[in-house]
Amino acid sequence: MNRSPATATPEDSALASKRQRLNTFRALRHRNYRLLWISLVVSSVGTWMQIVAQSLLVLKLTHNSALALGIVSLAQAGAFLLFALIGGGVADRLDRRRLLLCTQSSSMGLAFLLGLLTHLGVIQVWMIVLIAFCNSVVLSFDQPARSALIPQLVPREDLMNAISLQSAVFNGAAVIGPSLAGLTIGLIHYAGNFFLNALSYLGVLIVLFLMRVPAGEGQAAASGAPASDLMHSIRESLQVIGRDAVLPWVIAAYGVLLFFNPSAAIILPYFSVQVLHLTPFQLGLLFSASGVGTVAGALGLASLGEVKRKGRALILAFSLWTVALLLFALSHLFWLSLLTLFLVGAMQNIIAATTITLMQTRVPAQMRGRVMSLNTLMIMAIRPLGDFCASGLIALIGGPPTVALAGAIVGLLSLLLVGGRPAVRHLAEPGARPPQS
Repeated sequence: MNRSPATATPEDSALASKRQRLNTFRALRHRNYRLLWISLVVSSVGTWMQIVAQSLLVLKLTHNSALALGIVSLAQAGAFLLFALIGGGVADRLDRRRLLLCTQSSSMGLAFLLGLLTHLGVIQVWMIVLIAFCNSVVLSFDQPARSALIPQLVPREDLMNAISLQSAVFNGAAVIGPSLAGLTIGLIHYAGNFFLNALSYLGVLIVLFLMRVPAGEGQAAASGAPASDLMHSIRESLQVIGRDAVLPWVIAAYGVLLFFNPSAAIILPYFSVQVLHLTPFQLGLLFSASGVGTVAGALGLASLGEVKRKGRALILAFSLWTVALLLFALSHLFWLSLLTLFLVGAMQNIIAATTITLMQTRVPAQMRGRVMSLNTLMIMAIRPLGDFCASGLIALIGGPPTVALAGAIVGLLSLLLVGGRPAVRHLAEPGARPPQS
């Protein structure tokens, strides 16, 4: 007999809570995805440990030269600009699992090389720049292949949950990894962090080696690659996106967000010193608030299940993100800054996960690698270019006006690109295709 809420027992509440937790992590029911997700937890933490240790090593070698850090970032962005779209094309031509075995092995080798050179005491800045460039080239092939593999590991109804959980891994590692790096550098030095990152790839490699991707869609993606040249296949995928009634506008709005939104590394140190007058510990809490927000957004979206009205979800997330960033720009209160940064991180994650899900579900399976390479290009190349422009604008007009201007631009353009398109506003089902524009 069904109980009303008024007569529900504690056992009923516990069961409902358990079901909610299971719903949040339901994509982990699928063995292949569960193994890959667990291995990525370790690998992502190792990656962030190397990022922090590498930056500190560059500063040590150059006597705190910010220009040297900029050169490393420029080398990484340049690699993605040159190879991201090509990497997506290759991901659609080759077996994605085998391609990931190659890319993960290469990243492991580069991390070990960086550790060895550092341990021997022969490391120089130009070597770090070269290794960073090579690692970004590898990631240009790795990330589209990894993103395109996920729909082969989970059914369509669990795809957004799987993408959200993967996002939670990377953003959670961004909170944990730097803290671990700060602790371990004093114990095992820079080289030890690089060696630990190299070891962290072993779990992913073992999982990929043991994984058996279901036949059908995975084989179609590998064997159905066009016989024409690679550049033609890239143009073909861009044309498919361009003909879609939804994707050009959603991807454009996401790109606007990534370009105009200054990253936390650019704005938080400035606000901490010039606006909020915080201690280093409080600055760390600001960074953590943004990181925890992204994790909360990912887990919250995963808990909702399959979001049917993705267009409305995007409009709401863009609106809340804009309001939160504008409030942060105007804030002189520490607690309000924490709250707004948490909301900014959560909404940005929802926007990213929804956009990626649409990119995965609205194109043919054999084109997913090329389409997902656009996501790699925007995150790894367009966003650093936007940060470069934002840092210059901060120097000219200050931090609060720059952040407020960024929020206003993103809010206005997202309203025009997403809210102003009926095909996006009324998008309901993940596979539904409104009439082509």
